Amino acid sequence: MQRLLAEGLGTAFLLATVIGSGIMGETLADGNTAIALLGNTIPTGAILVVLITIFGPISGAHFNPAVTLAFLVRREISLHEAAGFIVVQVIGGILGVWAAHLMFAEDVLQVSMKMRAGPAQGFSELVATFGLLMVIFGGIRHKPDAVPLLVGLYITAAYWFTASTSFANPAVTIARMMSDTFAGITPASAPLFIAMQLVGALLAVGVAKVLFTDKA
Repeated sequence: MQRLLAEGLGTAFLLATVIGSGIMGETLADGNTAIALLGNTIPTGAILVVLITIFGPISGAHFNPAVTLAFLVRREISLHEAAGFIVVQVIGGILGVWAAHLMFAEDVLQVSMKMRAGPAQGFSELVATFGLLMVIFGGIRHKPDAVPLLVGLYITAAYWFTASTSFANPAVTIARMMSDTFAGITPASAPLFIAMQLVGALLAVGVAKVLFTDKA
């Protein structure tokens, strides 16, 4: 229960930050999309450092079904626990979105109309998720204490070097369908994002097995 609570609460705070900073950024940017995106980026990277630092020792701080799947494939988490993690990540993400809506006096229940479609967007999600998992595996292998900072910095960068602004997380994608705000994604766009995120995670498992294994 402690591990499940850490995953659910961490994912909730992550989504509250993604959605809330998106609303705040767009409100204050006065139509400047670049400034709005910057206002969305910095808090997201910062909260990841905080959340992974405080919840990592409890649950591993996945906050992401793609990360959980990767650790399941590596046999570092049981199927039963992985299933529980994924359920609470999705629920926590949705609750985080609703919390952000309440904080900014938005309608709690929404459906996003923001289209994010096309091959470039899908490929961006594959690259973003592959990179995220490589950062996690490489960080664990070489400098475990730096993983929170590494993940936060990677996501901060990936917001800007990917066309999709680096969702890299199926729970985030599902939750962001429920917010018709700056950081939202229409339900029609979500299946491509989620599929590419899972492919990117599985590719990272294979590459990390080769790259981060000690030489004989």
